[in-house]
Amino acid sequence: MEKIWLAEYPEGVPAEVDVNQFASVKALFEISCDKFRDLPAFNNMGATLTFAEVDQQSRYFAAYLQKVAGLKKGDRVAIMMPNLLQYPIVLFGVLRAGMTVVNVNPLYTPRELEHQLKDSGASSIVILENFAHTLEQVIGNCPVKSVITTRIGDMLPFPKSALVSFVVKYVKKMVPNFNLPAAVSLKRALSEGKWQTLEEVELNHEDIAFLQYTGGTTGVSKGAVLTHGNMIANVLQGAAWFGGGFNPGEEKVVTALPLYHIFSLTANCMIFLLYGSLNILITNPRDMPGFVKELAKHKFTAITGVNTLFNGLLNTQGFSELDFSSLRLTLGGGMAVQGVVADKWKAVTGCVLLEAYGLTETSPAACINPTTLQDFNGSIGLPIPSTEASIRDEDGNVLAIGEVGEICIRGPQVMWGYWKRPDETENTMFSDGWLRTGDVGRMDEKGYIFLVDRKKDMILVSGFNVYPNEVEAVVAMHSGVLEVAAVGIPDEHSGEVVKIFVVKKDKALTEESLMEHCRENLTGYKL
Repeated sequence: MEKIWLAEYPEGVPAEVDVNQFASVKALFEISCDKFRDLPAFNNMGATLTFAEVDQQSRYFAAYLQKVAGLKKGDRVAIMMPNLLQYPIVLFGVLRAGMTVVNVNPLYTPRELEHQLKDSGASSIVILENFAHTLEQVIGNCPVKSVITTRIGDMLPFPKSALVSFVVKYVKKMVPNFNLPAAVSLKRALSEGKWQTLEEVELNHEDIAFLQYTGGTTGVSKGAVLTHGNMIANVLQGAAWFGGGFNPGEEKVVTALPLYHIFSLTANCMIFLLYGSLNILITNPRDMPGFVKELAKHKFTAITGVNTLFNGLLNTQGFSELDFSSLRLTLGGGMAVQGVVADKWKAVTGCVLLEAYGLTETSPAACINPTTLQDFNGSIGLPIPSTEASIRDEDGNVLAIGEVGEICIRGPQVMWGYWKRPDETENTMFSDGWLRTGDVGRMDEKGYIFLVDRKKDMILVSGFNVYPNEVEAVVAMHSGVLEVAAVGIPDEHSGEVVKIFVVKKDKALTEESLMEHCRENLTGYKL
């Protein structure tokens, strides 16, 4: 297929990357720690770990898993915690021990947790004690043999560590009672691992680094098999796209999205690792006033997030007064970025909000807008180096420029398949390595891709296709609207009709004024 988009690549960005620069994520981590030893790597709640400290602590944890917990190469280890200093220690410890990380959303219900632990076959879990009561309810039905608990303050310096953990448990009462008698504390695990010798494990691109669970394109929770090769490829693809603008050892990236999410995991933790950057970990970004106070402490150079995060910041008192003089990169993904949010972001920060596109199945980046972009353009960007993109019909035939169809991706970052689900893998991937994303879009003559909507989210009104993204974008333009979601509901006359849910910015906003705004901007059947 003709790679028509290559002519549009920003100057200095290569068409291909050499994925063999690193044998594994373990190698990338160890090389970066050696190169940037004395520089700050992760900051959270006023405390900072250097690369040397993360290197040392993750080595202790890896040795504990091997020698004390008795796990072996390829075993799955679940991590269930928000953004805390212990996350990178545990993450890289698991990978250095040659094991596979299974990221778990801490807000999972017992049913969801049980499914993921059983499906992945996780031998061990590291869990923040705030959520241990959930594990207690299902552990008898799961293959987990080793439980390691951690407290919010564990990696903070004494006495702050003890104070924070005490307040969280006894004052704020955020730790429900739990009974896991065989559980070991993370502090004890690190202490015991310190006296063990880590056995070096040989890893290559074929070894599995992550089982990253996702609803995928069909809604059933399943593990995307992401190898060390997939992850390294995506790190190098991102570095090739942004690298010219990064200064090794000087970048500070705001990490508000949880590291258990593939976007934050790769874009923040992995790519910025390559440049010896500081990750500013935000544990609870929903506390917007607290988030803004934390931002005021740092001269951050980059921030990633989703549309709702950026919109929330823009509508939080004090955000517009922050110092944005160092900010050079704002990257939006995970969901469609709305033009009205992007325009306001640039007006307030002076930095263009670049929209990117990807999936868990692509590790995740597939398309990104050029860093040279001067204004939000409504597209999800160009396919990144070593990545092909095509728009196809239901039968898999490539469509002409401008036609709307399913976005398909091929590249070294595309997953191997779904964990123990060959049928799902076959339904999602063509035999020649192309991934069906389940997203509907079109490509223009310059290679830019414009997202129209999810295939499964499309609303059919009297035979006409209505895409929720379009309706939401129009409603969001109204000055009285803070947030909006559009869905399809059954209708006896037209099959389906569009229904919107709105969070008001202006308390005086009425249904009538909003409908009038929509009538001015949308065809009748889209109302």
